[in-house]
Amino acid sequence: MARLMVGRMAVLGLLTFSFCVSRAAAQDARKVLEQPAPTYPDIARRLSLEGTVKVEVVVGSDGLVKDTKVIGGHPLLVDAALKALRDWKYERAASESKLVLEFKFHR
Repeated sequence: MARLMVGRMAVLGLLTFSFCVSRAAAQDARKVLEQPAPTYPDIARRLSLEGTVKVEVVVGSDGLVKDTKVIGGHPLLVDAALKALRDWKYERAASESKLVLEFKFHR
């Protein structure tokens, strides 16, 4: 029984999670320099939770994410998306930009 459980856990570990970001709206097209993917939460994987997280993002003139506003998505997936956004970097610009991003979590 223990071997069967370990085998199932190994298979779950091998399942890859697919991540996709689409830009729903942007004031100007700013190139993304660093775009680390969110980590698919273990609990979401165990629950077979999939979905889309929509976030409004304000990018400062320095290229760093200055502010975020969640528009929709499951709270477990929202947390993962927001953590990833902390490390996103865009090219510099003369002014701030406002974007709406969609993160699609599916296995």
